[in-house]
Amino acid sequence: MSFVLNWRRLFTGILALLFLFPAAGVFAADIMPVDQVKTGMRGIAKTVVTGNTIEEFGVEVLGIMKDKGPSGDLILVRVSGDLIDKTGGIAQGMSGSPVYIDGKLVGAVAYGWSLTDHKVGMVTPIQDMMKIWDLSAASNVPFAQQVADELQPIATPLMAAGFSEQAMNMLKEKLKSLNFVPYAVGAASEDSAPEPLQPGSAVGVELVRGDISLGALGTVTYVEGDKVLAFGHPFMKKGNTNLFMTNANIYTTVSGLENSFKVGTTGQMVGLINQDRGAGVAGVTGRYPVIVPMRIMVHDNSTGNSRDAAVQIVQDEQLTPVLAASTVFSVIDKTLDRVGAGTARVSFEISGNQAPVQSLKRENMFYTAGNIGELAIAELHEALTTILSNQYNPVDIIDVKVNIGIDSERKTAAITEARAAVAAARPGDTVPITVTLKPFRGDPITRVVNFVVPKNQPAGPLTLEVRGGGMVPLLYILKGQGMDSELIKLTKKQQSFAETVAELTNRDRNNDLVVETMDMNFEGLAEGGMMPQAGKIKKPSVELEPQLSQLTKKGNDNKNKYFTTTDYIIENDTQIMLQIVTDEKK
Repeated sequence: MSFVLNWRRLFTGILALLFLFPAAGVFAADIMPVDQVKTGMRGIAKTVVTGNTIEEFGVEVLGIMKDKGPSGDLILVRVSGDLIDKTGGIAQGMSGSPVYIDGKLVGAVAYGWSLTDHKVGMVTPIQDMMKIWDLSAASNVPFAQQVADELQPIATPLMAAGFSEQAMNMLKEKLKSLNFVPYAVGAASEDSAPEPLQPGSAVGVELVRGDISLGALGTVTYVEGDKVLAFGHPFMKKGNTNLFMTNANIYTTVSGLENSFKVGTTGQMVGLINQDRGAGVAGVTGRYPVIVPMRIMVHDNSTGNSRDAAVQIVQDEQLTPVLAASTVFSVIDKTLDRVGAGTARVSFEISGNQAPVQSLKRENMFYTAGNIGELAIAELHEALTTILSNQYNPVDIIDVKVNIGIDSERKTAAITEARAAVAAARPGDTVPITVTLKPFRGDPITRVVNFVVPKNQPAGPLTLEVRGGGMVPLLYILKGQGMDSELIKLTKKQQSFAETVAELTNRDRNNDLVVETMDMNFEGLAEGGMMPQAGKIKKPSVELEPQLSQLTKKGNDNKNKYFTTTDYIIENDTQIMLQIVTDEKK
């Protein structure tokens, strides 16, 4: 923990040294309010279409669109010039391009229509963008007005470097709701000194950086001291934000029928994007965002290939779990260099402030006949979501470590038999339970779980459930309508944050061989009475698993459940019966 904190302070110190140069100039441009803009006026706009050279293109005002924007009026314009002819019109990545009339700053190119004339667009007035600077840091309320349905913000191209093809598909699916389309590009270069941002510069808003990076490209509209305005429309419209602000390099601009877009990479970090509002994004140079540092190690046991990656991810309740899981999935995919079945042994550790535990540690094994990489990231995504989206208090995640080993073969074993060393026992006795396992395409093996009879166990028969940690036994034949809702009513329980984290950390692992007492007091759940079913039990539907999992453990705690960890994912379950006696005779 101390190592992580010291590393963070050291890294921040290094960045502070980088920011000793003048990262942003002071551009006290004259402003032309929207009420002074008239139809027919002509001006110029600035943007970068190749490298980092700022170029100009022509702008003609076609009219003022009253109350069409998220914060007021929009200025309808037509763009022209050699640059526009080359790009095929207003391209993704041009959003934020500053527009000047008579040398005065009017606003930022920001909106357009898809599948129409790409040389016609809308400009967000600069005075509406400058209002973002007046927002209190405590405020997190987006602008109330929405952009008219027929208008669309110029899409923000999301450049992805280091992601595999499969990970790119995952990103596209997960980020679809945010109207982001990731494009695969080369890795960002950070060899040269950071360039100061100025109006017309390419700017990056980065979500992941390091050995793998993911960031959006746009254009700087206005710079005043250490304050920066860009985009002219929202990025995600999240209000207060905590994102990397970088310079950027543009490779080229690609023309397309539906739209054109800039292709480039985010570059060196120059500051923090701290506001994401309807009229644009705002940032501050020389400041560093709160991040989630993550170290990922993946080893393919079948080929000997290994991959080690270090990244920094923005800390955000909704984005961090998705970005972390997608990043790990990409490292897995590149290490395996295949898609398909496999067995994964996954361990991770999440350290954070204001969490119930200083570090959440979890280990598990997974097997699937499908894509093992997708299954291997499931619990990491769940753990990050649980921590960051908890209803009790914010958590500052300060470190994530992930270690994954993957085999191409199937490492599962089915329970074929379980027997107790004795037929009768007294409360407090230790009873060895011998379980026979049949590994997939292997010879049978045995494992022993020492079960301790609860000291308060009454005399009579005691049913023990023998199962794999990932198995949810179907104890009863559910009949009638509305049974699902009855199960939910019986098992729903409000948990504290500490209980939720403990449940996740201590949850049975798929490679655990578990012996636990079975609670038989489920009267009224179904008609006609129910009996436990011996032997292999069909796994319940996904919808019923969470409820049945809690139901079968009702009244149990760790004193009534014992396990041993194996090198196999345990399948199937069975039950055995012990006779509990309280006198001296057995």
